[in-house]
Amino acid sequence: MSDPARPVRRALLFTPATRISAVPKGLASGVDCLCLDLEDAVPPDQKAAARPDAIGFLDGDPRKALRINGLRTRAGLEDLVALARAAPQGGMLLLPKVESAAEIAQADAVLGEAGARMALGALIESAAGLEEVFAIARATPRLEMLLFGAVDLAADLGLGSGEAPLAYARARVVHAGKGAGLQVLDVPELAFRDLDHVAARARTARDLGFTGKAAIHPSNVAPIQSAFTPSAAEIAEARAVMAAHAAAPSGLVVIDGRLIEAPVIRAMQARLEVAAAAGVL
Repeated sequence: MSDPARPVRRALLFTPATRISAVPKGLASGVDCLCLDLEDAVPPDQKAAARPDAIGFLDGDPRKALRINGLRTRAGLEDLVALARAAPQGGMLLLPKVESAAEIAQADAVLGEAGARMALGALIESAAGLEEVFAIARATPRLEMLLFGAVDLAADLGLGSGEAPLAYARARVVHAGKGAGLQVLDVPELAFRDLDHVAARARTARDLGFTGKAAIHPSNVAPIQSAFTPSAAEIAEARAVMAAHAAAPSGLVVIDGRLIEAPVIRAMQARLEVAAAAGVL
């Protein structure tokens, strides 16, 4: 079951931290989460200059996130110290290239001491991170999301970037994240101009158990969020199951001669929560 207090994140849109001027356009896309990127999108010699405005972007809005540099780098540690000084009262800190639960615990401790009320997200994009993903997913209640990083992971493992070579890695990240009650987002599509391709890949990600998908262009937000929004038929099915469950004195639900077991009831409840958070219920 999803956490009703946790913001829905069907899509997460990355925007370079050097392009603060693009923030209004990103938010105007209706995206559930806009994430400024201080890591891959910013050259090393521009990170320090981009940092103050990137941290100022976190103004308490739960739709906003910031990807800092990895905590095993000097830039990442400087990012975390600057965040602690600012102590944002909302939004999410996205940690890249996470390889151990200790990294999550470190960020959690620093934010906690600073009084920052921020959620955490973790990118799983290396062989070491994939190995430790179950421990990472349960490192702290502050962690709300895992993001699958296919490009770096494929390079680290020497895999092709297609669906088949990464099937195990995707399933492992979904398994770890869902088992810990987290949101689990799939990688952005690099072929972002092909909206039919983006929509198809988003539907595939949903079928694989992901709860959302990242994007690198505002045009991708609508097809992604549509793919992760329950349809009218799915909402009607969920309502029928929940009504039958509520009316069953023994808790035993049978619909059209088919026994509906507890995991299905939990899934239907989670579906209705997503629909409500997305504003379609």
